[in-house]
Amino acid sequence: AGAAGHVTLAPGGSGLSRRERGSEPGPGGAGAAAEDAALAEPESPDQCLSLLPWDRFSAWLHCVCVVGFDLELGQAVEVIYPPHSKLTDKEKTNICYLSFPDSNSGCLGDTQFCFRFRRSPGRKVSLCCFLDQLDRDLPVYLKKDSAYYYGYVYFRQVRDKSLKRGYFQKSLVLISKLPYVHLFRTMLKQIAPEYFEKSEAFLEAVCSDVDRWPPPVPGKVLQLPIMGVIMKVGTPALADAQISMALPTVHEVDLFRCFCPVFFHIQMLWELVLLGEPLVVMAPSPSESSETVLALVSCISPLKYCSDFRPYFTIHDSEFKEYTTRTQAPPSVILGVTNPFFAKTLQHWPHIIRIGDIKLPGEVPKQVKVKKLKNLKTLDSKPGVYTSYKPYLNKDEEIVKQLQKGVQQKRPTEAQSVILRRYFLELTESFIIPLERYVASLMPLQKCISPWKSPPQLRQFSQDDFMKTLEKAGPQLTSGLKGDWIGLYRHFLKSPNFDGWFRSRQKEMTQKLEALHLEALCNENLVFWSQKHTEVETVDLVLKLKNKLLQADRERLPVKTDTLKKLQTHINDIILALPDDLQDILLKTGTT
Repeated sequence: AGAAGHVTLAPGGSGLSRRERGSEPGPGGAGAAAEDAALAEPESPDQCLSLLPWDRFSAWLHCVCVVGFDLELGQAVEVIYPPHSKLTDKEKTNICYLSFPDSNSGCLGDTQFCFRFRRSPGRKVSLCCFLDQLDRDLPVYLKKDSAYYYGYVYFRQVRDKSLKRGYFQKSLVLISKLPYVHLFRTMLKQIAPEYFEKSEAFLEAVCSDVDRWPPPVPGKVLQLPIMGVIMKVGTPALADAQISMALPTVHEVDLFRCFCPVFFHIQMLWELVLLGEPLVVMAPSPSESSETVLALVSCISPLKYCSDFRPYFTIHDSEFKEYTTRTQAPPSVILGVTNPFFAKTLQHWPHIIRIGDIKLPGEVPKQVKVKKLKNLKTLDSKPGVYTSYKPYLNKDEEIVKQLQKGVQQKRPTEAQSVILRRYFLELTESFIIPLERYVASLMPLQKCISPWKSPPQLRQFSQDDFMKTLEKAGPQLTSGLKGDWIGLYRHFLKSPNFDGWFRSRQKEMTQKLEALHLEALCNENLVFWSQKHTEVETVDLVLKLKNKLLQADRERLPVKTDTLKKLQTHINDIILALPDDLQDILLKTGTT
């Protein structure tokens, strides 16, 4: 009998807590299957009707790959599961090279890391639209980016005299559109060691387990059965507070551990990430490079980092030439690298972070100055931040003291990470609140919304007008930090992160105006109006109203269900007041 258990994802990926549940049939047994199926049921049975086999799997993963090393072929994808999963040759090549550490990393034993690569264009996505809609209710920093895949890797390299090369080298890789680093890392820790001992049948069983998982519904506590254990995870929703100690989330990395090597520069790094500056992380292994890049990207949460980032980047990457060319300025991207070749190739980049082995300090870290870029010659340069960047804001000594005190008192790393995450969150919110307040003022007044005219437009964003608001309603209301906030805002307004944030707010506000316009229409006596107008005008109104309903459904406008029902009633009443021949046509017309 296979033992089943209960896994809770501990913050930062530390040990799994299990509770034995006594003996029952193994993963393939009826008892486990029935229980897993019960756990995996979504909220509403209606939502299941359109789910096909592998749809649930596709909500979490694109596929699972096994990458091995062949003496003649080099790295090669040996297995793709489920077998119907499609990967282009370019995607396979990227997966091959990104799934193995550089030879100089010398990773013996088991290593976990993650990478990110561009999807080939022109691929159709076939997924039940219910599952696709879940993305809309997620915080912006957790939304899928349809142009990229993540690869979550468990790499094993052990001596094996029976093999020509003298080593067993293999990677188990989960390919997904979801940035759920913590979840997939824990899942791999659970399944990979067993997979290396077993065979493809084990992989098949893992995938059929994932195909029984409930959809990743935001704001829910999910129980995900995997090979006889249950992972219990929480997915944040839009309305959630950003920090919760109760349940570990699917995406968070161990911030304090990642930032330890550059402890004294966290505030400057926050500015560089916020402004979308080109950044390189040079690390001894892919696990350190990927964790540090992910920590950097998450430090401006709840803002979404809108540029490209590569937790692990190699010289074989399909974007290698594009990102290392000297014929133009370095792009807005964060690269994590381990190959010594990059110390030379990327030495023209303006900001370089060098980290040694990530270890938690036993004593208080020493103060380290920012190093000049000209001192970065080789990969054996000392760890530190190499840049000539001058931060806009004065240094916050308080957070440094608080974390140093935690090191002295041997405070757990999870608690240190919570302090650091809260610090970054408050800093980002202090910065973004004045922008939110100004952008909200661009909304037309409700009295400007007339049911008989198109919804009014948002007013234009004016940098000068925004800057004028900072004197009385700037970040000083929520942050005690002094410095050149105005300069920081000017720089930010030219960055990809501002562009991405503003487009997202613009879309939300335009949808809100459409929703208010719909409500205004509902509150009119439309049947009375149609009686006063010609049949042609009435038909035109019916078609417009039908289009409005379709738009509300397609764009998921923030409209109450009652409003939509009321509008549908209005449409039916108007149609019924028309001659029979017109009624037949209009009742059949769906419109676009």
